[in-house]
Amino acid sequence: MSTATLAPPRAGRRLPVTPRWWADLAGSAGLLSLVIVTALWVANRGLQELTGGAGPGLTSAGRLAGLLAADLMLIQVVLMARVPWIERSYGQDRIARWHRLAGFTSFNLLLGHVLLITVGYATTTRTGLLAQIWLLVASYPGMLLATAALALLVMVVVTSLRAARRRLRYESWHLLHLYAYLGTALALPHQLWTGADFVSSPAARAYWWALYIGAAGSVLVFRLGVPAWRSARHRLEVTAVVGEGRGVTSVYLRGRRLDRLPVRAGQFFCWRFLDGPGWSRAHPYSLSAPPHGDRLRITVKDLGDGSSRVAGLRPGTRVLIEGPYGRLTGETWRGGPVTMLACGVGITPLLALLHELPYAPGEAVLVYRARTAADLAFREEIERLAAYRGVRVHYLLGPRARRRSWLPRDAAHVSDVDALRWIAPDLDRHDVYVCGPEEWTAAARDAATAAGVPAPHVHLERFAW
Repeated sequence: MSTATLAPPRAGRRLPVTPRWWADLAGSAGLLSLVIVTALWVANRGLQELTGGAGPGLTSAGRLAGLLAADLMLIQVVLMARVPWIERSYGQDRIARWHRLAGFTSFNLLLGHVLLITVGYATTTRTGLLAQIWLLVASYPGMLLATAALALLVMVVVTSLRAARRRLRYESWHLLHLYAYLGTALALPHQLWTGADFVSSPAARAYWWALYIGAAGSVLVFRLGVPAWRSARHRLEVTAVVGEGRGVTSVYLRGRRLDRLPVRAGQFFCWRFLDGPGWSRAHPYSLSAPPHGDRLRITVKDLGDGSSRVAGLRPGTRVLIEGPYGRLTGETWRGGPVTMLACGVGITPLLALLHELPYAPGEAVLVYRARTAADLAFREEIERLAAYRGVRVHYLLGPRARRRSWLPRDAAHVSDVDALRWIAPDLDRHDVYVCGPEEWTAAARDAATAAGVPAPHVHLERFAW
C-alpha cells in the first residue's frame, strides 16, 4: 500500500497552471468595487449633503460608511467562497488575512454607519437619541431585520477575536462564523427599501443587485455545487488507516477517475468522512503523497478538534471533499535546489512535494523538527527518499529554543540565520518551502529571508484557523 504512493504522478496528468494576470485582475476588481460604490454615493448628492449642515452631513457620512461596509462584507463572502482563480492566485494564507482585515474594517464601518445615521437623523429632527433609535427600528421597513443582522455580525466578530478563538473548538467557531452569511443576507432588505442610494438610483440598484447575486452565486457554485459534483464524480472511500507516529494517522483512499481531479502534491482538501455523527463538519488535511492512479493519502495529527475520529475510520467509509486548495505546490518551484522546513504534521505536504519535484540527487534538503523521536512521522519513507533520491535530511528534536525561533532548545546557542546557512550554504539559490504552526513558520520564513532568499522564493503554508 505505502510503496504505491511513492511513485511519481501519472505521466500526462493535466494540472492547472495559474496565469499571473489572475492575481492582478482579482485585486483590481475588489478595489474597483469600492471606487464604484463611492462614485455612486457622490452621484447621489453625497458630497453636497456632506457640507449641507450638521444633520445632513452626518447622515451622508453614515450612508457612505454603510455602503462601504456592505461592499466589504460582500468582498469577504467572495474571498472565502473558494473561487478557484482567486484561491490559486493568492493562496489560503493571504486570502484569510485579507478576509480578516476586510471583516474588521467592514464591522467598524458598520458601527460608524449606525452611529452617524442615528445622530444625523436625531440632529435633523431634533429628537433624542433613544427616541430616534426606537423610531428607526420600529417604523422604517427592514430595520428589524437589519438589527438582527447587526446582532449576528457582533457575535461573529467577537468570536473571531484571537482571545475568543483560542477558547473555542474549531467546530464551534466555524458554526458561529457561518452566521455571517445570514447577517449579510438580513442586511439587504433595509438597503433596498429605505436606502437613499437604492430608492432614488436605478443604476445603484442594478449595481448592488449584481454584487449580491454575484456573491451568493459564488458561494452556491464553489462552496456547494463544485464540491458536491466532485464528490459524486470521484466517489472516494477509505481503504486503510495506518498509524505513523504518536498521535499521527495516515488515511489511504481510493476513487474513480482521479486522473481528472486537478490536484497537486502539497495541496489540501476539506474532508467529511461519512462515519456517523459529526460527518457534516469539514476538516482541512493535506495530501502526504503525490496523487497516484486511483489512490490518495492524507495524514492527520490528533489535535482534539475532531481529528481524533480519523484513527477510528473503517475501510469502505465514504468521503465528501472540497478542494483542492493551497499554493504550496511545485507550480512555484523554479527548478534547481530546494530546502524544505517542516514542523510536526507540517511534514505532510512537504513529503508529497519531495516525492513529486524532479530535483537532481543532492539538490533537496529536508529539515524536520519534532518534539521527540517518537513524534517523527514517515521516518522510514524519508530515509528511503534520502537513499534513492539523495535528499539531505536533518532531524531537529526537542522543545523550542525561544519565542520567534524555529530551532530546538539544544541549538539555542546558534542564531536562526546561521543554522540555515550551515544546513544549506547556498541557500540564497534555493526555493524554500515552510509548513508548520503559525509562529514557527513565521520564524523560519524570517530566517530564510535574512539568509538571502528573496521573499518570492519562500513558500508557506500555515496551520491556523
